[in-house]
Amino acid sequence: MKLTVFWRWWVAGTTSLFGSAVGGLALPLTALTVLHASAFEMGLITAAGYLAYLLISLPAGVIVQRLPLRGMQVALDLIRALAIASVPLAWWFDALTVAQLVAVALVTSFANVLFDVANQTFLPEIVPAAQLQARNSLTSGTHAAAQLGGPSLGGLAVQLLGAVPTLFVDAVSYLISATLLRTLPARRVQRPVERPPMVTMIREGWHYVLRHPIIGPAMWDATATNFVSGAMLALFPYYLLRELHAPPLLVGLLIAVDGLGSLIGAALTTRFTDRVGTARGLIIAAVVSVAGALVIPLGTGTAGYLAFAVGNLVFAGCSVVLSVTTRTYRMLASPPELLSRVIATVKFVSWGAIPLGGLLAGALAGPLGARTTLLIFGALTVLSPIIYLSTPIRRLRDLPLDPAPERVEARV
Repeated sequence: MKLTVFWRWWVAGTTSLFGSAVGGLALPLTALTVLHASAFEMGLITAAGYLAYLLISLPAGVIVQRLPLRGMQVALDLIRALAIASVPLAWWFDALTVAQLVAVALVTSFANVLFDVANQTFLPEIVPAAQLQARNSLTSGTHAAAQLGGPSLGGLAVQLLGAVPTLFVDAVSYLISATLLRTLPARRVQRPVERPPMVTMIREGWHYVLRHPIIGPAMWDATATNFVSGAMLALFPYYLLRELHAPPLLVGLLIAVDGLGSLIGAALTTRFTDRVGTARGLIIAAVVSVAGALVIPLGTGTAGYLAFAVGNLVFAGCSVVLSVTTRTYRMLASPPELLSRVIATVKFVSWGAIPLGGLLAGALAGPLGARTTLLIFGALTVLSPIIYLSTPIRRLRDLPLDPAPERVEARV
């Protein structure tokens, strides 16, 4: 029964992931080719797509804990489908503006936050603890496959159909996902006699994360990485289209290399961390990711395309190793009654850095150029290994599942 539920859950997520990967390329190309958006406007659109992580992530953990997961996820899929579909409809009536793209990105970002917290909270309920690492690797690999195939298909679709009509693919994918999720069993929410105030529940999750010797530093590392990722999300299409003069199909292929790197990272994470240890694996991946980020904006012409692909591959692969390892650890180490709030706290801090990185990158790319801005943000990735090396994690081989909040013993 659990496998049946898991695979239905997985197919629903996979469908929307591929649609979102196609739409994730079509939306910025709509801004660039149809509305001729500037670098700063691209930063605004990217920031809007992640702003909700700053605004609603903390209460999202409490909301998810209190509401039925299935009904909420179906409703959020429908909201995202309507928001995305509004873009081609407005374009059809010659009413599309950058402001609408910002609004659509903002609406979908609010839905994404609630949906993602619910999804991660649901997974430990349908998968045994011993399988969590493998299932997390599978979901990351699926996400990577979507990143690999989606932009490639999106670039081809944009080349053949245009950027705006391609967005219908994303809208339909959410409808398919909603239909599949509707078949999952509903989680009955227990109604306690006394319900603590939301602020109290948020504070409990916040304090648990900040005081935890493993989850806390992992969150700050993810924050530094995501700040740089926000800049990349904002500037990659602009950099490839405007500075490297790549056609839309090649833009899709080059951005899809991120998915190839993620797929390789997801496939190798468990084997890699089993060999070197989960704690050491985090440090190694953090160090190597710095080199990948610095290579991305080097070169021009064919050399520029190659550098972008190699750097993107390395950075994405390392990011997945970091993500899968720390996400699995959070699910195993967090008390079940705190899990949704732990996830929400981590998303608030780490994913909240994405819109900030996107906004700053968009502002800097105007006067400095996209290449220089990407180099600056690439240099900032050095914060990732510094964070891990400045904590007791540097003395560990594996991440302990039951560390005391005050002290972590080295296990070698």
